[in-house]
Amino acid sequence: MKVLVTGAAGFIGFHLSQRLLKRGDEVVGLDNLNDYYDVSLKKARLQQLEGKSNFRFVQLDLVDLNGMSAFFKNEKFDRVVNLAAQAGVRYSLTNPHVYIDSNIQGFINILECCRHAEIEHLVYASSSSVYGANTAMPFSVHDNVDHPVSLYAASKKANELMAHTYSHLYGLPTTGLRFFTVYGPWGRPDMALYLFTKAILAGESIQVFNHGKMMRDFTYIDDIVEGVIRTLDHVAQPNPQWSGDRPDPGTSSAPYRLYNIGNNSPVELMYMIEALENSLGKKAEKEMMAIQPGDVPATYANVDALIDDVGFKPETSIEDGIEQFVQWYMDYYKICL
Repeated sequence: MKVLVTGAAGFIGFHLSQRLLKRGDEVVGLDNLNDYYDVSLKKARLQQLEGKSNFRFVQLDLVDLNGMSAFFKNEKFDRVVNLAAQAGVRYSLTNPHVYIDSNIQGFINILECCRHAEIEHLVYASSSSVYGANTAMPFSVHDNVDHPVSLYAASKKANELMAHTYSHLYGLPTTGLRFFTVYGPWGRPDMALYLFTKAILAGESIQVFNHGKMMRDFTYIDDIVEGVIRTLDHVAQPNPQWSGDRPDPGTSSAPYRLYNIGNNSPVELMYMIEALENSLGKKAEKEMMAIQPGDVPATYANVDALIDDVGFKPETSIEDGIEQFVQWYMDYYKICL
């Protein structure tokens, strides 16, 4: 297939592109290379991809409708994976307008381009943050998610609603993937594992929010990519049992699906820190903090729909995943203990 991967210089987009290339697909990677975090890391990821004969990179912003329209007309993609978005819960507290531009305006441009290009399947990144104020666990795609607690979460829920509209009106098959705390080699520098590793190695304290009473369904990057590939190959179909009398949020009478991709095994934040300390061979100096606005105390993914439809369940342990991340970090930054 010829696949467009937006956000190809990002953490997940880079790993997904590698996997698609390895299996023989033609991949066109798109990214605007913004400076939300270190651009040199994004360029280093791209360098890993650009030597491949079946990969091309295009620097373009989803918000540029004219540029996107011309791009889609020239390229003739089979399928699209949209991973380009403004990430980060805390950043959304101080920079709300960026999320409207990237995650709302950018996504409507993707939908319009996919509709007019008659794309076979659009798979897009949603987030576990859409569960917001929900407390019944594990979180299920069949749950109502109408109470976001950050603008980032609201923008991702909006993406799911927008996608459903296009699936309903135009028959565009769309699949939304709610990712749960992704980590691993080449990860984002604004994420806790990266920040903690950097601080511990520098002998600096780490900020532990909610006084450590946090649980996250940490999901290793290889498991995320496997889930994306399987759902990309499994084109969304209408659910013939769907009823407007008892509407199921996870499916539809339109070709629309939602899936959680999470490890289905939440880990206490303090245990994650302990596993990191063990990998680094150094103890962390901890600064206990109150929970931050927009954060939720726990996440836990129900992955039954993913298992039922594509036969996959993430299983990488936090110990193995952190060990892989630490090995990459030491190698990338040329650190010797």
